[in-house]
Amino acid sequence: MARMTRREVIKAGVAAGALVGLGEMPLKAETRTATDWVTLGKSDVKVTRLAFGTGTFSGQVQRGLGQEEFTRLVRYGYDHGIRFFETAETYGDMHKMLGIALKGVPRDSYRLMSKVTTHADGDPQVKIDELRKLAQTEYFDVMLLHWQHTPGWPQESKAWEDGILAAQEKKVVLSHGASVHGLPALRKVPGNEWLEIAMIRMNHKGAHMDSEDFNNDKHGNVNEVVSHVKQVKSEGMGVISMKLIGEGTFGREDRQKAMKFAFRTAGVDAVTVGYKNTGEIDEAIANANAALA
Repeated sequence: MARMTRREVIKAGVAAGALVGLGEMPLKAETRTATDWVTLGKSDVKVTRLAFGTGTFSGQVQRGLGQEEFTRLVRYGYDHGIRFFETAETYGDMHKMLGIALKGVPRDSYRLMSKVTTHADGDPQVKIDELRKLAQTEYFDVMLLHWQHTPGWPQESKAWEDGILAAQEKKVVLSHGASVHGLPALRKVPGNEWLEIAMIRMNHKGAHMDSEDFNNDKHGNVNEVVSHVKQVKSEGMGVISMKLIGEGTFGREDRQKAMKFAFRTAGVDAVTVGYKNTGEIDEAIANANAALA
């Protein structure tokens, strides 16, 4: 066997050392983006981190666009990677407008979330079927109990909880949860075994966030809200944040800070923002990408 020269031995040693060093170096974390698909907690539903909201001032802004412009905006968001759309029974015609806007788009290529108002005399099956028909969809990926704002909501909405579970058995709803308003209601989210997903108000300033009074439109208790988010996340619950831009009151700098706060400090899974033009979609994607970088 040929003997290696001294120079060849040294070169081989340097190369081996370099390989060892590479093995010890931490791998670069994969870049996270606004349009990544993420699983919402213990549910099996995956959504994009950034959602397309249709409830700005209860849908007034989106309805005001008219169907043609709204459809154009929805398709713009879809083409730019936003594949998570959310609406609610109380947003006027938004189920119908969203159904028209998404008509012809492959249903398995996007996720759809709705929220039902838990009227005491309502029939969950009838209401869910009505909303499915309006939205022109066979199923909702996520169905939430809307505007749960009293400390007794888990018991008060029991019929709706059971109704959504029955709809889930029939595959017309794939996962479930609740949107909450006010600290007394939010405090009932941790430890709630029925919940798979929680929709919680979140921004760095506490604007339109949860306080002792669910009707508070000023400033909420940011620290307590974040602590509840972290607790429910540790329990395996998915968290979607709303009121991210202070119900439209934030300037660009605060919109950027709010996005960073939601993802980096609170650690939510996804955020929903309402849009009225393509520039707002572009900005929200850029803000989320920066927050996730």
